[in-house]
Amino acid sequence: MSQRDITMRASQHMEIEGHVSPGFEAVRKTFTENFTRRHELGGACCVYHQGENVVDLWGGVRNKETGEPWEEDTMVLIYSATKGLAAMTLAIAHSRGWLDYEERVCTYWPEFAQQGKETITVRQLLAHQAGLFTFDQPVDKTVVADLDRLAEVLARQKPAWQPGTRQAYHALTLGFYESELLRRIDPQHRSLGQFFQEEIASPLGLDFYIRLPESIPDARLATLAPSGRFAMPRGLPIRFLLAMVNRDSNIQRAMNVTLGFLGPDEDRIYARNLEVPSGGGVGTARAIAHAYSVFATGGRELQLHPETLQALSAPAIPATRGFYDECMKLDWRYLLGFMKPSPSWPFGSESSFGFPGSGGALGFADPKAGIGYAYVTSQMGAALRDPRELALRNAVYSII
Repeated sequence: MSQRDITMRASQHMEIEGHVSPGFEAVRKTFTENFTRRHELGGACCVYHQGENVVDLWGGVRNKETGEPWEEDTMVLIYSATKGLAAMTLAIAHSRGWLDYEERVCTYWPEFAQQGKETITVRQLLAHQAGLFTFDQPVDKTVVADLDRLAEVLARQKPAWQPGTRQAYHALTLGFYESELLRRIDPQHRSLGQFFQEEIASPLGLDFYIRLPESIPDARLATLAPSGRFAMPRGLPIRFLLAMVNRDSNIQRAMNVTLGFLGPDEDRIYARNLEVPSGGGVGTARAIAHAYSVFATGGRELQLHPETLQALSAPAIPATRGFYDECMKLDWRYLLGFMKPSPSWPFGSESSFGFPGSGGALGFADPKAGIGYAYVTSQMGAALRDPRELALRNAVYSII
């Protein structure tokens, strides 16, 4: 199906549903323009401001082959934007006194102290500064599904360089390390996906899963249409584009850790009962924005400690060689499992924290503005600075 056919099909479902609060009409206009001017297929945008849901929009097509419309409860895979939701679990652990970000990982997980990893701190691990962005041995679905076996692989992995000296995007490995660390410190020894469901999603009533259960039917899930020519990366250095086509590059090694784990499972749209905390989250924009809103407005609903929220709002701390990312080939800034604004990827205010996902998704909290924001889509777009998401975000900030 050509891009023109996709756009025409989307136009058949151009009715934008949902609501905007008075004063936020420009966001609805921009959301509509995404379909008429920016090749949108289907998606949703949600914004909370000072705890109030001021934007909740959805529209278009959730499945380009069938033409089924995007509905109020449609959920979609958000790839790396999952990382922000995963980091929330460790923030809760920090608030409960189970975790010290400055402590060594092996204090909580003794087996981790192998292959030169004994001095790695929790902060360094969560800032992608541990040199653990790939696996030296094959890891398949059976290993990912068996957390004890996966923990052995994680513990045996040797850092690519002296931890703390360089930064490299742990595209898929980070979530596995986070999950095992959480299992060690949680009194109930729950996996990250289980913990998220019980301690964040259920209390807040979120339609979001880091471990999609069997009970979710395909009818609620959007399929992802591959990106077209309009989605050429914007603002990326040529060295990154060259790395993406080099099978031996750091970014390819990082991305190929669990290649294929996030796609269809047999005849179903997404795999069920498999946790990939760095890239396998499935949910609604409403859920993502609501979760970030809690983090942006004091965290009372989740009993977050002020010190935890202050730590998340603080500036990122670089590796000894700076913020240059050995995988992404540009300046990216990470803090405690989240991405922070940087010259290469600006969003919100200096206190903001969140994470983008491949194809265009983004969720973040802006404590300074009291914003919880999310955008999701069924049309894979630009790897960074997707014009649809950027237009929506600019519309929001032009208002507040």
